[in-house]
Amino acid sequence: MKLIGIGNEFRQDDAVGLYVVRQLRAKKLKDWKLVESSGEVTQLMDLWKKEKKVIVVDALVSGAAVGTILRFEAHRESLPAQSFRGSSHSLGLHEAIELSRAMQQLPDELIVYGIEAKTFENGKGLSPEVRLAAEKLIGELT
Repeated sequence: MKLIGIGNEFRQDDAVGLYVVRQLRAKKLKDWKLVESSGEVTQLMDLWKKEKKVIVVDALVSGAAVGTILRFEAHRESLPAQSFRGSSHSLGLHEAIELSRAMQQLPDELIVYGIEAKTFENGKGLSPEVRLAAEKLIGELT
């Protein structure tokens, strides 16, 4: 299975996808392909194009409580486009999924976990609520 963590480590909670990948990498899990991504459209499409099952983790802004984890079956449904626009990548995950869908290049299973962010201000480090949510998600994935 491939897990793609999306983010920018210099934009606080935007780094949550990178944090998840790095923590999973430290666990040395067998049969996991762990990849960090900036969320650029063509890169994402290339990363999942020939995969059977892919999990993506990214920060989002949906109006839910900070630290809320939302799960989407992107191979079956569209993501709420505006929710994944609060980070530093203006075109990214939503557009990559929809373009891949149109080109019939989505993985058989594409699960997206969005973690509700608190801030995308310049700086390093996750807010406590987002870090706690990321740890919870890591526990659920392993």
